[in-house]
Amino acid sequence: MDIFPIVNKGYEVYKSFIVLNGRLSKKMRYSVGISVENNVLELLDLLIMAKNAPKPMRVGYLIQCSSLLEIIILKLRLFLELKLASEVNIFKIQRDLAEIGRMLGGWLKATKST
Repeated sequence: MDIFPIVNKGYEVYKSFIVLNGRLSKKMRYSVGISVENNVLELLDLLIMAKNAPKPMRVGYLIQCSSLLEIIILKLRLFLELKLASEVNIFKIQRDLAEIGRMLGGWLKATKST
């Protein structure tokens, strides 16, 4: 199965959040933890939809991905500010999210120019 690098990176982020969620207190796991997990899954859904969508429809999916990515980054910042997880783990996820953002921006730019 051919997997886009951006989808693969999103999958890696999802795995990281599963591990991170396992270490949260029960209260945080079922509030902010599950919320972020669901957002990452939705991002993966949209990336796959964009990959398979006809070219004219792709831009809409990519814009939704970009918005959702900002929401995930904001929620991850909450993890950092509330000290819900190790800074090292959060910084690794932030790095991966930044890479997804760069890939997404390039894909969006390439889609708009064609």
